[in-house]
Amino acid sequence: MGVVVVAGLVWRFGRGLSIATVVVIAGLCQVPGLFHAPITSTDAYRYVWDGRVQLAGHSPYRYVPLDDALATLRDPVLFPGLTSDQRSGVSGIPKDAAQLPVDDVRTPINRPGVPTIYPPVAEAYFTVVALFTPWSAGTLGLQIAAALLAIALTWLLAVQNPRWAALWGWSPIVALEAGSAAHVDVLAALLIAAAVVTATRRPKLAAVLLGAAGSVKLLPLLLLPAFRHQKPLVALGTFLASYVPHVLAVGTLVLGFLPGYLNQEGFEDGSSRSAILALLLPPGPRQLAAAVLAVALAALAFHRAKRDPIALTCCWLYGAALLIATPTYPWYGLPLIALAVLARRAEWIAVPLAAYLAYASFGHDTRQGLIHLTAAVIVVSTITVRRQLVAKSGLTAPPPRTNTGERDETHRPRDLGRAR
Repeated sequence: MGVVVVAGLVWRFGRGLSIATVVVIAGLCQVPGLFHAPITSTDAYRYVWDGRVQLAGHSPYRYVPLDDALATLRDPVLFPGLTSDQRSGVSGIPKDAAQLPVDDVRTPINRPGVPTIYPPVAEAYFTVVALFTPWSAGTLGLQIAAALLAIALTWLLAVQNPRWAALWGWSPIVALEAGSAAHVDVLAALLIAAAVVTATRRPKLAAVLLGAAGSVKLLPLLLLPAFRHQKPLVALGTFLASYVPHVLAVGTLVLGFLPGYLNQEGFEDGSSRSAILALLLPPGPRQLAAAVLAVALAALAFHRAKRDPIALTCCWLYGAALLIATPTYPWYGLPLIALAVLARRAEWIAVPLAAYLAYASFGHDTRQGLIHLTAAVIVVSTITVRRQLVAKSGLTAPPPRTNTGERDETHRPRDLGRAR
């Protein structure tokens, strides 16, 4: 509801907003989340641990948090039920990690019996933040870092259009998942937005930024078809290059718990994903249908990239991917909010909003499917109405200025008698 209220106020009263106003208010929106521990998940505790492990000269791909070999790195914040002098009984990486419980009462770190799943750029980010964060501060350093990233992205979006940027910077979703929960997805959102903004003028830089985003969370790699004119091989090369130091250090262990995570989360067999398709299909056919849809959308994006603004293609491609896979976690939608702002397609914000309702309905598969289906109906209905209005007007919808690299000044009152 808060997101809808913010969007309504911005749309009604935000025409004359300045960049500074949008950024300052975005900063204020991040402050409340810094005064309490993360709410929506415990992911930030894993981030803290991974950064600490790397500063100590170890690889988070080689060791699990409960491993007694890292006992000296424990503290009362991350291990309230296990001191550095106590033995956990864990040594090495378990053979059947996917069968281990997600939580352990001795630590708030989720999945403490398995190695990390996060890619190298995310791990580098955790390490930098850990360098400046005392152990006693717990997740606060990461919360501050995420808040600053959200504010930086607000500025980047506001340079394009302050009114639209407020939909990101003032969003309760962003405040909850950045300054409060410190989710690394905000870093991925910043890198994706920067890639889109720089795509026309500096295509090689845009490709590097997209590859880096993929090395924060793997989902941004789904946007490669939209970057067909922005050196996608450079993006893929950047992504692969980020893994080289870790491969040299730990070999195949660099995959961490990613395969097990995909199995646990139902991505491998489709058992608990693709909630919309699950309303009609059993797991096997559902997985095949999801794959066919994904390939078809990637091909369509590759084709449409010739004529459509890159922001628009990235927006619907990313949003459609979330609707097909329907991941349970709403913070996966942070990059989609930024892309919706760049593309000026506010209807796509319905997708991360639906994810919150689905997150609260975890375990109720039919309810989750209906929630995501409602979001899909909202998106499709809005697109249909917009096209009908454009067709009736006899005009072609103007592309977002993100593609030209030019700053949008149309929201500002014009003074034709004064030079800018």
